Amino acid sequence: MKESSQQNISYRWVMLAGVWLAYFSFGVVQGGIPPLIGPVSQDLGLSRTTMGTVLGAWPLIYILTAIPAGALLDRFDLKFTIMIGVIFIGISGLLRAIAIDYKTILFAVMVFGLGGPFISIGAPKLISTWFSESDRGRAMGIYLTAPAVGRILVLSATNSLLMPLYDHSWRLTLLTLAGVAFITAIIWILIARDLKPDSLNPGDRKDLLASMKTFPDLVRVRQVRLILIIVLGMFLFNHATNNWLPEILIEKSLSSSKAGLLAAIPVATGAAGAAVIPQFAKPNAHKKIVFTLFWIAAACTICLIYFENSLLLSVLIVLGVASRGVMPIIMLTLISLVGGEKTGAAGGLYFTAGEVGGVLGPILLGFSADIFNGFNPGLFFLSSLCVALSFGSTIITKKTS
Repeated sequence: MKESSQQNISYRWVMLAGVWLAYFSFGVVQGGIPPLIGPVSQDLGLSRTTMGTVLGAWPLIYILTAIPAGALLDRFDLKFTIMIGVIFIGISGLLRAIAIDYKTILFAVMVFGLGGPFISIGAPKLISTWFSESDRGRAMGIYLTAPAVGRILVLSATNSLLMPLYDHSWRLTLLTLAGVAFITAIIWILIARDLKPDSLNPGDRKDLLASMKTFPDLVRVRQVRLILIIVLGMFLFNHATNNWLPEILIEKSLSSSKAGLLAAIPVATGAAGAAVIPQFAKPNAHKKIVFTLFWIAAACTICLIYFENSLLLSVLIVLGVASRGVMPIIMLTLISLVGGEKTGAAGGLYFTAGEVGGVLGPILLGFSADIFNGFNPGLFFLSSLCVALSFGSTIITKKTS
């Protein structure tokens, strides 16, 4: 048993690398449409409002599947559940490349919501299973860089490399991104393993019905409900800015190629912030850190409207750290609140609430841009939202009563 435990300790980094690749493919496929909003909208006849519904389509399905996915992740092997998630993501990318109208592109993006929960919930479940509490901050910081790195590559390479390479065919570009997911699924199934039975706690394997009963128990906890509200607002802000930032920058008279490169900056700095902040932030300072980061995000959002050139570059750098750096702190707070055995269920609630915001963010900002003929009113709203979230975060505690 001791030898098996030692092997698990050493192999945990291989498992982390595997789930990092899975989450990387998540970011690659999910981030494929934003830098291509112009050509895709033109070919398929989509307005900003209808494109907003496309961008928010996968979070809508995610909302419905996150809780069952969390229960399945608590019940079945991570090796196969995460593989299924990556395959669905690849199928979503493939369907996007062959879409012919609004309905088919909407359906293609919806399929992503079937696979996404198995990765984004499976990753913290894997960390809680394979890593001790003292190492979870570092592991979580590392895995959270994965979707960001995927989005960075897509934003920076789509219009500057892939589109010219494929004679400006957005379909071949999206098909290439789908291929990344299918290759990742193969790599994952080859390297992934599950903990041996003698390494598991007796309560780690629950039947599916018992897993589902965990959710109402968690929702009854006041602090869990408060965290879920904050997560909803946090995702609304991030999904709105993630998806529309290239168009926001194009509206400031930047070329699509330059807008894509600049839009990759907050993703890059956000990845760095998500990796570094949880490693050095002491638990008793989490509340102050979250409050401060939300205020910084609020200020940067307003600055997006007025700043140009080098000042705009600085704003994008800081915006990424603030808006993405807050996420692992909230997740760590939730994990410490509910305990490792309920991480799958808690993750299901976390991402269900979050993706409600994920649906609303792109739709509201796209609708606002259509109504007001620009993004500025929507950016003012997002800034105000961050201020409200900052005050909400001050009443989070780790007490369950």
